[in-house]
Amino acid sequence: MRQLVFLPVFALALSGCALFQPQGGPKATVAPAAAPEAAPAVATTPLGTARAVSAAALDQTTAEEKAAALAAPAKGGERELGKVVVALGPPAEQGIWLSSALVKEKAQGRIVTAEGKSLAVELRPGTGAALLSLAAFQALGLGLTSLPEVTVFGS
Repeated sequence: MRQLVFLPVFALALSGCALFQPQGGPKATVAPAAAPEAAPAVATTPLGTARAVSAAALDQTTAEEKAAALAAPAKGGERELGKVVVALGPPAEQGIWLSSALVKEKAQGRIVTAEGKSLAVELRPGTGAALLSLAAFQALGLGLTSLPEVTVFGS
């Protein structure tokens, strides 16, 4: 009895193998399509295709604003809030800012990298991992995929 049940299942499974066999006959040759002359970069994502956009195109902060933030001196009365490892925040959010759980309300502050570079930033309250704006990453010369540790100062 057991063999009678197994035999139809085996035959059905075996018949599906024909779907995976190469088709007989001569192979058709297809001429390659001409490549477009100045095609923009297109990335394939799980949701479809998207046009690649450079970090410079996303950052609307001017070079003067970045230079002013780098040159801003430490303010009197500021205190060290702590050290955090920062990741790149949403590139669409413009400005020079840091979002961190160390901050309870929006305020002006400063961050200092392990290399000693100082940058005036807007401190924003956050939860979870600390995020640093695209403009801040670029002003400090940090790699966009790096996870640098910074010291946060605020009032």
